[in-house]
Amino acid sequence: MFEVTNDIAALLMLAAFLAGVVDSIAGGGGLITVPALLLAGVPPVTAIATNKLQGTFGAAAAFVVYRRAGLVQVGPLRWAVAASALASAGGTFGSHLIPAEALRLIIPAVLVGVALFFAFKPGLTDEARPARVSPAVLALTAVPLVAAYDGFLGPGTGSFFMLALVTLGGLGILRATAQAKLLNLASNLGSLAIFVWFGSVWFGIGLAMAAAQVAGATLGSRLAVLKGARLVKPLLVIVSLALAARLILQAVWEG
Repeated sequence: MFEVTNDIAALLMLAAFLAGVVDSIAGGGGLITVPALLLAGVPPVTAIATNKLQGTFGAAAAFVVYRRAGLVQVGPLRWAVAASALASAGGTFGSHLIPAEALRLIIPAVLVGVALFFAFKPGLTDEARPARVSPAVLALTAVPLVAAYDGFLGPGTGSFFMLALVTLGGLGILRATAQAKLLNLASNLGSLAIFVWFGSVWFGIGLAMAAAQVAGATLGSRLAVLKGARLVKPLLVIVSLALAARLILQAVWEG
């Protein structure tokens, strides 16, 4: 049934549940699941591909909760959703063409900047503000850029989507969290399609982790709906800094 032993599968499902809780609120679930898969002996490309499978289910579960809470209107985001899926597929398909080392040096600094922005920027609440760009402009600029990064590398995608939705789209924290899940779901699907085409996904353990991630994402998104910015902001700061630290340590270790 599984591509790993049953005891390792159980630990990976636990990691997926915890990732689901974190990812549904602030993004960064891959900070938990990808290292867990690698520690279980899964080859790197297979680990990333299998993580996309279970992460897609988690993002879908969180999106359903946020949609039922009235926090996501799909219509205005239809072009952004399409752009996210296509750009992520392109990023995954072309990931072997661009050296990842440069991004691994840049992204930690960007993530620290994201953390500092959400930690110290005054006035970041669940209240909306005037948008700086239209949804169409957002769909043609920031969304495909973040989605292509998600397909190419991935860590911090949820944080980057939220940053774009807050700073450019004028959304409050909670609504930005909800809409980021829809965009992340689209980017996951685009990337997953390419990984399935390449035959890189382990479906047995991936689907088992998906079930656990759905449970975690449902719990996390319900907590976010109840607590709003009081929960999302500090967790987003923590996750962004943790992702930056992980990428820095990974670069030092591989160097």
